[in-house]
Amino acid sequence: MSTNTRVFVGRLAELAVFDPLGDPVGRVRDVVLTFSVQRSRPRVIGLVVEVPGRRRVFVPMTRVTSVDGGQVITTGLVNMRRFEQRPNETLVLAELIERRVRVRDEHGEQVDATVEDIGLERDNARSWSVTRVFVRRTSTRSSLTRLGRRRGETFVVPVEDVTGLRDTADEQSAARLLEHYEDLKPADLAEAIHDLPVKRRAEVAAALADDQLADVLEELPEDEQVELIAGFGNDRVADVLEAMEPDDAADLLAEFPTERREVLLQLMEPDEAADLRRLLTYDENTAGGLMTTEPVILGPDASIAEALAVVRRQELSTTMACTVFVCRPPLETPTGKFLGMVHIQRLLREPPHASIGTILDRDVEPVTTEATVGQVTRMLATYDLIALPVVDENGLLLGAVTVDDVLDHLLPDDWREDRHEVTGSHEVIPHG
Repeated sequence: MSTNTRVFVGRLAELAVFDPLGDPVGRVRDVVLTFSVQRSRPRVIGLVVEVPGRRRVFVPMTRVTSVDGGQVITTGLVNMRRFEQRPNETLVLAELIERRVRVRDEHGEQVDATVEDIGLERDNARSWSVTRVFVRRTSTRSSLTRLGRRRGETFVVPVEDVTGLRDTADEQSAARLLEHYEDLKPADLAEAIHDLPVKRRAEVAAALADDQLADVLEELPEDEQVELIAGFGNDRVADVLEAMEPDDAADLLAEFPTERREVLLQLMEPDEAADLRRLLTYDENTAGGLMTTEPVILGPDASIAEALAVVRRQELSTTMACTVFVCRPPLETPTGKFLGMVHIQRLLREPPHASIGTILDRDVEPVTTEATVGQVTRMLATYDLIALPVVDENGLLLGAVTVDDVLDHLLPDDWREDRHEVTGSHEVIPHG
């Protein structure tokens, strides 16, 4: 099989990776480089490959036998442990694209430019290195045209004519890095951010919108949540807490010292803060500690069409959209008298004009805030439920515990680190 010995990272990224038998291994997500004072050219040591399950692993370039025909062929030997970047390693897409550099143009003059792509080449010894850099001359005018295109002449230069490629003071913007992650779900984005160097991780977190950052934080253990937002001011932290699910926000708040916790609560909207204060009073091993205070709640006179419109809301998680809790007014927790539940499958089977009060499931007994995790788990399993109502002593709805809340609680703290089992016939080899 013919093998390309020159390739740009922009072309390499997203290519499918196969073993020698043609079985799929994964897809290229980034290229790993190392810089050395002894070498004029950065050395390419491997690829970051996303394997099934959205797990990112390291594939050394010595295991790459072919880059041709829109695919990458490997020897089939893959380290299935999650890739963790080392201090001396640089990721091309994550760190070098859009980095500001100085280059020598065709006239021999030094000009300012930004990195658009990186060219790789394999020598006769089968080792890969960076040989060329595709750059865009920095424009003195606005960097974007009306159509969103970047201004400035583009050209390719030898890597030896580039100054500042490894200078972290002029690294790419976090916003540009996030363009590579825009198709990821929150859980996968959280894992991708976790793999970045600590400084880069904080920059990317700061560049996320409040709702995006809230989604990412909900996928991380509390200690990593605190680490990720450690450098944020109180106003930003309060905004992010408001965007999080109340139960997750309460868990994060519990990690802060009492004084700062109170400052953050004071900065939040009074209604949001009241929910969190209430959640913080419950033991974490009870239904009160697990529940969210914002389930889908409607009155008995609401139509089925209205209920379906509510559960279609994009911001609702899958588990929260499966169940409508029906109560007397007021319809915000703590509500009026809890009447029953309506499951989304039942909503889909009934005429849109009918009221949800006529199709209530009254067979499921709600639990109190003191119910243990074991009791909640047995109730969910016994009745095949996605969510379980939590009420006070007067039968007023306080919130709901969903099956994902219980799973998060029951799984070990490091389950996100080891959630992917090694599958397939790929042999485990050391990173690098």
